[in-house]
Amino acid sequence: MRAVRTMIAALRLDDWTPPVLTSLRLLALCLALCATPAQSQTESAPQPNGEIQVEASSTESLRQDRAIEQRIRDILRELDGYQNVTVSVRAGVVSLSGRVAEPEQIRRLDELVTRVEGVVTIENDVAETTDLGERLDPAIARFEQRVVQLIAALPIIFVALAAGTAVFVTGLFLARLRRPWERLAPNEFIANIYRQLLRVIFFVFGVVVALDILGATALLGTILGAAGIVGLAIGFAVRDTVENFIASIMLSIRQPFRPNDLVEIEGDIGKVIRLTSRATILLSLDGNHIRIPNSTVFKSRIVNYSRNDERRFQFDMGVDPEADLGFARELAQQTVQALPFVLETPKALVWLENLNETGAILRVTGWILQNSTDFAVARGEAIRLVKQAIEAEGIEIPDTTYRVRLDPPPAGSTMPTPKAAGKPQPSEAVSTDVDANSEEELDRFVQVERDQTEDLLTKNAPEE
Repeated sequence: MRAVRTMIAALRLDDWTPPVLTSLRLLALCLALCATPAQSQTESAPQPNGEIQVEASSTESLRQDRAIEQRIRDILRELDGYQNVTVSVRAGVVSLSGRVAEPEQIRRLDELVTRVEGVVTIENDVAETTDLGERLDPAIARFEQRVVQLIAALPIIFVALAAGTAVFVTGLFLARLRRPWERLAPNEFIANIYRQLLRVIFFVFGVVVALDILGATALLGTILGAAGIVGLAIGFAVRDTVENFIASIMLSIRQPFRPNDLVEIEGDIGKVIRLTSRATILLSLDGNHIRIPNSTVFKSRIVNYSRNDERRFQFDMGVDPEADLGFARELAQQTVQALPFVLETPKALVWLENLNETGAILRVTGWILQNSTDFAVARGEAIRLVKQAIEAEGIEIPDTTYRVRLDPPPAGSTMPTPKAAGKPQPSEAVSTDVDANSEEELDRFVQVERDQTEDLLTKNAPEE
């Protein structure tokens, strides 16, 4: 550059003529432009010549990549299903390509490669193969392997089955014994429940023993968990049945009634035929079967008319309010007390219950032995004879039906007048024509029904 500047300075001399000066200046400018690249090349850094040398860090990186690649190939060579997978590593980046039989193998491949030391990242281009032979070969190989394992384990399996079966058979033998369970249980129904629980316990114990011999006790937790979920679902589905079954157990342990008892449950009156595991069967006084679920029986109000032999009947009798009410009351009481089926103790009672537009209402009561006297017949006979005794004394029993008559009464007719009050005497018809025997036919129907099937009711069960 200095030479060019000197030349340019020389070009400014005034000795040269203008044409020549202009030509020299142009020549100097061209020389300066041509000389600038050459000067730059001479001033740049020297370029290496000969064989190119690789730095030590680059060689170590290549060696590490080859080590990673070889390590991954050795791992895949030992595993089944990765024979068609190719591996390449560059700068710590692992590139995978090829085909595998199952999608699970692709996910497992990522986990294996990630655990190799020095791997920076993974480019997994492995896809699931569509070749039928490649997809079936692993499954066939696994099946053959499991068959071989099963054949090898047959002796220990036979020993485990024999031990579990022996435990279960022991439970069945103990459950067949009748005497110990009949002593422990209040009735046959509870004894059968004890036997069934014993069978279940020995079955579970036999399964535990077999699994312990096989070394698969961890499987028992899975089985019990699944059984619990299934049992819960079934319990919700058959909730009413389970509720009836539990109520049957409670009713059979503490029996609120006995066979042939006359009871009232939820408004239904009948004689008890039997108690089953689901329902209580009654025979109504009309001869009809009444089936009531045990859950309803257990929660309902139960009236047992047969628990006490003494039972009181009652009825209302209307009399003329103009009559001597004291005389009518005493007459009705003596009439009821004189009946042969009415007990001396407690005594029959009669009192004035009400006084209204229809007349005076007397409430008449009496006690009978219902196990030997039919309640309905006794009450009906008492009504008939009390009415007959009152009318025999000239006391009018009002008729609640109003009749309107427009024709005048016949000449000379008079209204009946009651007899003079005196000491009341029962009518002579009181002690005759009385039929109040128990309905033995209804009891016979109940016994026929009980002979056909067994029930849960026993005579020696505790009473509530």
